[in-house]
Amino acid sequence: PPMPTYKLVVEYQGTRYSGWQEQRNARTVAGELRAAAGRVAGEAPDVGGAGRTDAGVHAVGQVAHLRFRSPIDPEPFRRALNDELPLDVHVAALAPAADNFHARHDAKLRSYVYQISRRRTPFARRFVWWVKRPLDPAAMAAAAALCQGKRDFAGFCERPADQTSTIVVLDQALVVEEGGLILVRLAASHFLWKMARRMVGALVHVGAGEWRPEAMAALLDGTASPSLAAAVAEGTAPPSGLFLERVLYAGDAPLAPPSAPFPVAAEPVLAAAPPVRRPREGTKPAGGAGRVEAKGPAPRHFAGAKRGPDGRPKPRPPRG
Repeated sequence: PPMPTYKLVVEYQGTRYSGWQEQRNARTVAGELRAAAGRVAGEAPDVGGAGRTDAGVHAVGQVAHLRFRSPIDPEPFRRALNDELPLDVHVAALAPAADNFHARHDAKLRSYVYQISRRRTPFARRFVWWVKRPLDPAAMAAAAALCQGKRDFAGFCERPADQTSTIVVLDQALVVEEGGLILVRLAASHFLWKMARRMVGALVHVGAGEWRPEAMAALLDGTASPSLAAAVAEGTAPPSGLFLERVLYAGDAPLAPPSAPFPVAAEPVLAAAPPVRRPREGTKPAGGAGRVEAKGPAPRHFAGAKRGPDGRPKPRPPRG
């Protein structure tokens, strides 16, 4: 019989997790969600996610489904569920869905944003890849544009032989600047293992002037040299800067322009301090020719004042 099904939007910081997908002897986001939902509902639900994010990867718009044997009241359940979840996982929305809704199979587009920091920052280090080398965003954007469309992304995949197919429709590959960040958005029908992070790593090579933009095309059409293909794997971007941004379904609004999930401001630029003008040695101070300013309180006695046996001046008797 059909089971009551619910659609969720989940946010998480992936630093402490071995990815989304449940694994034996590993802490995962889906595992935490299943356990928390089971404690609230009193039954173990069926859980599925739209994207199998890797270890250390974050999400601001992961979509999942939950199936129960009995209906739940969505908003009270969502609040109770968040009370049970660790603080680095949050269910932002929960609503009833069609009984046959499947978060992964029904998804039409998945969008990832990668944050490259152009400066050192102690606050965002878990959410960026700080690249010390100067980068040219325009060259990166030109290289990214060569990757759009229906292409074979085997050159950007870990263990492509394990994939049923390495053909992916890449709908968007954009590079924009925001504050102290360079953002790379990749939106596609689906993603191969480590595909997004390897593409970002290759784009950084281009931005640093180490590769020409045409290197991306060579990696896609299979004409890349073995050394170039090996450099792609070695240059895989770290998971810290990658966010699953949005998952789109039939009838959803299109993607808005990319923006930083965790903004980083550009470093401040300080204006040069004005020079301090001091009087030259031997010149008279301002305030009148020959005038000498007092540097302390006026003396309380005169040189000719009478002194006592101890040598100290005797106080004057009061007048009057």
